[in-house]
Amino acid sequence: MEQVKIGKFITECRKNKNMTQAQLAEKLNITDRAVSKWETGKGMPDSSIMLELCNELGITVNELLSGEVIEMNNYGKKAEENLFELNKNNEKKRKMLLRSGVIIVFLVLILIIMGLYKYIVKISKDNLNNTLSNNEEIYQIVSAVEEAGFTLEIKEDGSYVLHEKSEK
Repeated sequence: MEQVKIGKFITECRKNKNMTQAQLAEKLNITDRAVSKWETGKGMPDSSIMLELCNELGITVNELLSGEVIEMNNYGKKAEENLFELNKNNEKKRKMLLRSGVIIVFLVLILIIMGLYKYIVKISKDNLNNTLSNNEEIYQIVSAVEEAGFTLEIKEDGSYVLHEKSEK
């Protein structure tokens, strides 16, 4: 669909009805800026008001979408062309939405992976700091035990036995 052609057609029909953009907008309960966008080809009327717009301008939806008055002998052909064009535009929009959805899912996955990575790094650092802290505490305990004249035997099951150092 040629938005500029449709816009010029809307302008022509509106002027033939001796209406201003503001008057047409008021009848459709929209802003005159919306009418201006249609007439300059920068936008299209929403499907929810197309029938009302066509009634106000005295044209059919088929003529609106064609951007011209259609003779009865060409009406069926123009209707098919307009339906084909609408279908093509809907397909483009659907593909664009699908691509956008895929991109959004991909970005969300990246954010989740980044969050998991930061979490794993934090846990690893915390575990390392705890291990170092525990080793330091064990070293201090063993040193204190040895200074007191004892030896500490740590068994495989994690238990320990305190032995008095024998004087040789």
